[in-house]
Amino acid sequence: MIFNIQRYSTHDGPGIRTVVFLKGCSLGCRWCQNPESRSRKKDILFDARLCMDGCDLCQQAVPGIIERTLNGIVIDREKIEERHFALLQDVCPSQALTVCGEEADVDKIMSTVLRDKPFYQRSGGGMTISGGEPFMSPETAFELFKRSHEQGIHTAVETCLHVPWSYIEPSLPYIDLFLADLKHVNAKIFKEWTDGSAHRVMANLKKLSKAGKRIVIRVPLIPQFNADKDSIISIIDFAANELDVLDIHILPYHTLGMNKYTLLDQPYLAAKKPLDDPELLEFAEKYAHEKGLKVTLRG
Repeated sequence: MIFNIQRYSTHDGPGIRTVVFLKGCSLGCRWCQNPESRSRKKDILFDARLCMDGCDLCQQAVPGIIERTLNGIVIDREKIEERHFALLQDVCPSQALTVCGEEADVDKIMSTVLRDKPFYQRSGGGMTISGGEPFMSPETAFELFKRSHEQGIHTAVETCLHVPWSYIEPSLPYIDLFLADLKHVNAKIFKEWTDGSAHRVMANLKKLSKAGKRIVIRVPLIPQFNADKDSIISIIDFAANELDVLDIHILPYHTLGMNKYTLLDQPYLAAKKPLDDPELLEFAEKYAHEKGLKVTLRG
């Protein structure tokens, strides 16, 4: 299940890249910027700002699930079944209501990836698999990495590594670069904010490092979660002392994905304002340099 294929990307690994976004994630990060990627199933996105007065085509398509009231469209999301998504796929003329998620086989995905092979070769780019968490679909990820590798295409993965090692290991020979999140090393705080296990992530990072894979550590700095000096020190110490890595990317928190929660009718539980703390970012950059890491600050 994919929710996007983005061509000509320059932010998800070196060079010009095609990014394949797979649905499904085992974490529930409060600040997730792609909440539509969490479920392994399709989702309905509804933007009331685009909804046309008097139009009831979606209600006609799935009566009893969508209803137009005096206050606008009401969707009973608990009643939505797989068969309803096909009925809603292209029903909305204004695109106020859209279906997020598409079943696509590896052949179809690879046909898109291969289309831009000349650009990869000239720019040092390639294919990146992102998500969600790509390794939540280990067989699909494996096939995409393997086929790209066989075509001489550079491969990268954006991953939180919160999966069993057995989901990752088969793909190792075919992945050139891991863009791996290291959100926190405190198990209690990590659990509270992501509903996951920091120990699983750190164990997988150590195994990747031992396997000799190239890893870029990415640290999203989130207010009230890890945007403080003590957390930054512990994260950078783990990366520098426990892993064989050279690069670390510091990602200051932003709220660009906040509106997606409204589209999904879900609460947004993280800070409502972007991180604005130049002094803290300067500290993080300086401390990482002192630990021998190459630092990139990314907005």
